[in-house]
Amino acid sequence: MAWFRQVSALKKQHHHINHPFSLLSYLSHSHYTTEAPPTQYAGLGPTRPEEKPRVVVLGTGWAGCRFMKGIDTNIYDVVCVSPRNHMVFTPLLASTCVGTLEFRSVAEPIGRIQPAISREPGSYFFLSKCTAIDIDNHMVHCQTFTDGVDTLDPWKFKISYDKLVIALGAQPSTFGIHGVEEHATFLREVYHAQEIRRKLLLNLMLSDMPGISEEEKRRLLHCVVVGGGPTGVEFSGELSDFIMKDVHERYSHVKDYIRVTLIEANDILSSFDDRLRQYATKQLTKSGVQLVRGIVKDVKSQKLILNDGTEVPYGLLVWSTGVGPSSLVNSLTIPKSPGGRIGVDEWLRVPSVQDVFSIGDCSGFLESTGKPTLPALAQVAERQGKYLAILLNKIGEAGGGHANSSNGMELGQPFVYRHLGSMATIGRYKALVDLRQNKESKGLSLAGFTSWFIWRSAYLTRVISWRNRFYVAINWLTTMVFGRDISRI
Repeated sequence: MAWFRQVSALKKQHHHINHPFSLLSYLSHSHYTTEAPPTQYAGLGPTRPEEKPRVVVLGTGWAGCRFMKGIDTNIYDVVCVSPRNHMVFTPLLASTCVGTLEFRSVAEPIGRIQPAISREPGSYFFLSKCTAIDIDNHMVHCQTFTDGVDTLDPWKFKISYDKLVIALGAQPSTFGIHGVEEHATFLREVYHAQEIRRKLLLNLMLSDMPGISEEEKRRLLHCVVVGGGPTGVEFSGELSDFIMKDVHERYSHVKDYIRVTLIEANDILSSFDDRLRQYATKQLTKSGVQLVRGIVKDVKSQKLILNDGTEVPYGLLVWSTGVGPSSLVNSLTIPKSPGGRIGVDEWLRVPSVQDVFSIGDCSGFLESTGKPTLPALAQVAERQGKYLAILLNKIGEAGGGHANSSNGMELGQPFVYRHLGSMATIGRYKALVDLRQNKESKGLSLAGFTSWFIWRSAYLTRVISWRNRFYVAINWLTTMVFGRDISRI
């Protein structure tokens, strides 16, 4: 980083160019130095009136990425801050855990979603996490994100914004249950799926070793899924398919020991039609998935305890009981919607502050709007991102792109969400399609092979790039012909 500062200072000193990277504009070094680099960096300073306004996006989930795809980079410079440099196509994430799909098939690089981040001089992607938001000074505080042993120590910097889009998503809900974070694996990121796959295959190989007891073998091969929502049900279906088709063929010595248990406090797939829920229950049971109704009270390293005292030993524990606000969202001193989300108005603005918008799972309508909080679904986040990009493009075209310059501006139609329906695969070439607007309304609902074909077709077309669509289609074909890849890499 030291040579960046030196080169920038030399350029500024000799006036060869007007360097757009104002990350260096605060630094006073004007000559080469051998001093150790400081741990604090200045950051991107405020934009000047003759420069393009800067929109800062926090997060690379469905909402943030759809917003970045639609924002006009002829009007704005885009700066994205996130600890991951890709978007995860979450509806297909469960398929990667058992080798139906490869991990790269569900990861879309940010540079492909918004090429300006890689090409334009004033647009950047920073592999960092936001630690605080200074609303009064239009600034976000960030810290570089590093992992591994032999990496640089993280450092802090600041970014000034003209418009701020908070799309931080949400974090898995543990409901304060002891041991969940230490012993369970979530299923929201690619590295979660990688961890599940490695642990599943490790347990399969360990259970086939000489000297292992029958009791330990049964524990190692007991896969427990907590949460009967779409994620939990789809993972259970994929896992049962993997057991029926691949484990029975390639791990015949232990095929009679492996089993799947799905634990849910109420009915599975509670947002689906009653007929579809009954069909899913029947099919999962037929596939060998044991459905248990109960509430987890405590989680230990090799077993969990239900509220009735039942002990359930496990070798793999996957936790998918919904999501809640992140620690940063909880720390913000701005009005919140029910459930602790960032409160927004009908135009997805945070009404108590200037130039701040919030979309996706981290946001919700304030009670004063009279609108219910929308569910934490990909289709909600995607449509919010699309709407907000159009809105900010309109504001920028009208000359309101810079900080504090859009007061009193006509914003047009507010955001309106219309539910397109829900889908979930349950394994064995079967799926559910529920096209009702809500639980009370009437609409088309399908189950079986036709629904499975609709599910695959719909998600194949929703994958963002043609590159990944090709990957997904080829992965599905090779899995159908040759079986799943069971290499533990």
